[in-house]
Amino acid sequence: MGKKAVIIVTATAVCAAAAVLVVRRRMRSSGRWARASAIIKELEEKCGTPTGKLRQVADAMAVEMHAGLASEGGSKLKMIISYVDNLPTGNEKGLFYALDLGGTNFRVLRVQLGGKGRGIISQEFIEVSIPENLMVGTSDALFDYIAAELAKFVAKEGQDHQLPPGRQRELGFTFSFPVLQSSINSGTLIKWTKGFSIDDAVGQDVVSELSKAIERTGLDMRVSALVNDTVGTLAGGRYVNQDVVAAVILGTGTNAAYVERAHAIPKWHGLLPKSGEMVVNMEWGNFKSAHLPLTEYDHSLDTESLNPGDQIFEKIISGMYLGEIVRRVLCRIAEEASLFGDTVPPKLNVPFILRTPDMSAMHHDASSDLRVVREKLKNVLEISNTSLKVRKVIVELCNIVATRGARLAAAGVLGVLKKLGRDAVKDGENQKTVVALDGGLYEHYTEYSKCMENTLRELLGEEVAETIIIEHSNDGSGIGAALLAASHSQYLGIDES
Repeated sequence: MGKKAVIIVTATAVCAAAAVLVVRRRMRSSGRWARASAIIKELEEKCGTPTGKLRQVADAMAVEMHAGLASEGGSKLKMIISYVDNLPTGNEKGLFYALDLGGTNFRVLRVQLGGKGRGIISQEFIEVSIPENLMVGTSDALFDYIAAELAKFVAKEGQDHQLPPGRQRELGFTFSFPVLQSSINSGTLIKWTKGFSIDDAVGQDVVSELSKAIERTGLDMRVSALVNDTVGTLAGGRYVNQDVVAAVILGTGTNAAYVERAHAIPKWHGLLPKSGEMVVNMEWGNFKSAHLPLTEYDHSLDTESLNPGDQIFEKIISGMYLGEIVRRVLCRIAEEASLFGDTVPPKLNVPFILRTPDMSAMHHDASSDLRVVREKLKNVLEISNTSLKVRKVIVELCNIVATRGARLAAAGVLGVLKKLGRDAVKDGENQKTVVALDGGLYEHYTEYSKCMENTLRELLGEEVAETIIIEHSNDGSGIGAALLAASHSQYLGIDES
């Protein structure tokens, strides 16, 4: 009897201890979720973009535009004069090339233009990725690599791409980094962005650097136009629609360009162009304002970047950085709320391992068990066995970061429309305003682009929104460069036949 009593007491004690463990685990678990929820709630609040704040951002953008046009260095926005005062008309004719260097890839294009009423007859392109070591190497190494790919592309041409005897091939060079242009086909590099850091190229004429590399390959080709990707997108958009007045790139990086009245550029000291217009490359990625909703994650990302203090707008709205912001938030939740177990998964500590295409795929996951999220966590971050609850947290995070970026992009567009006086309907006017948009982020991240367009409509109001059209200008930057090479050809006026 005594032995039984001992056994019963012992069993009861074991059950009680187990129960305590379960309770403690539950308490730990609920404590972890409470901490995770608190971090997400705080992020949501700090990333908040109510309409009033977005209007303040748009107003600040317009003010900075005025300041940047008034004097060099007068604003965080460089407002670079592009020397493009005549945009394509649709009458351009002949065979032209473009080189589009805008991020971790570059494209080489060949475009056959048919002249008045015939438009683009044919176009072909190749896309080449740039090895990481060349992004931080020397100017010669980068441009020699690019020129070699250009020469390979030309070498594969058939008989239908032969130029008349004695005619030199002409190229439009889209270079999507801040450049101080001194003519339509020359400009010195101000600084690198988007992960590039090649010191000996800064302060150099990028057309001269490319031309020397082309010469070294033995290719007979002249760079007729140097254009920023956004200026190229504007030219490409205008070629098909004369109502295009501005262009925005939302891709790895971000920028905007628009058509300004030449007399509204106080820092322009040359003769006013006959057209009375000048395309201005804003370099809006460098926009900064006290009204931007920045978080501790943005501050740490900026501090650890290659260009601290610069490109703040780009770092919160563009494709290079959105996935990285999500990774940084996940790191904190993993550390403070043990979201993925007792230790932080090693891969989660690797900067930029979570790319924005991965984030987009998770954000768009419509499956009931969020299997795309599960696969991405497993394949990219080597995190297995996640619960549905954890996967839902990640989708929520993606949504918060993407929504902030998209809504701020819309505020930027509103700022440009304000500067142009197109943010209101004028009596008796039936004007249409078209903004050409290009870039992988805009094209492929549907939740982002949808949110951006809806936000712009919300900010403009229904009546004005009816007059503003966002038009996807696919590959606008490359084709635009070829079009600008055509409109600035050394053979203009010579019969093409």
